[in-house]
Amino acid sequence: MTVLIAYATTEGQTRKIARFCADRLIARGESVELLPLVDLEDEEPLEMSRFDAAILAGSVHGGQLQPHLIRFAARHAAALNARPGLFLMVSLAAAGNDTEEHADLARIAHEFVKTSGWTPTRTLNVAGAFRFTQYDFFKGLAMRWIAHNKGEAVEPGTDKEYTDWAALGALIDGWPG
Repeated sequence: MTVLIAYATTEGQTRKIARFCADRLIARGESVELLPLVDLEDEEPLEMSRFDAAILAGSVHGGQLQPHLIRFAARHAAALNARPGLFLMVSLAAAGNDTEEHADLARIAHEFVKTSGWTPTRTLNVAGAFRFTQYDFFKGLAMRWIAHNKGEAVEPGTDKEYTDWAALGALIDGWPG
């Protein structure tokens, strides 16, 4: 099986998650193409018929996914809908138990499907990370405030991951079956 993993990342946690998925799939003998979604204005045509399945991953910031992820999914929706698809939506909200935040994640996923036209076989909310090594001063200050309000102890300048690697690995090991 040949799997496309296309991802959009802001501070790098989604890239780390995409690479983890690729490594798991390769370890079981699959062929994988990792495609970082950046500025798609210069995108080369992608022959989707080469892929048997697809994983798209993006991160939620300020209640939204990256626009280039949405444009990619919309551009290739017909081809993506014709094969097994997994959508990984990375966010800090996925790490918590706040029902309002989880409802907001469900709304964001629904809007993504509606806007892009791609209906993944499965959608998974994946807990992200505080990436203080990637934040500028103001974003770091805002993220420390968010962490404080959630009762999280964070150390400025040090990243803190919430991704459940074992659970993600188990999902990928059984996917797309």
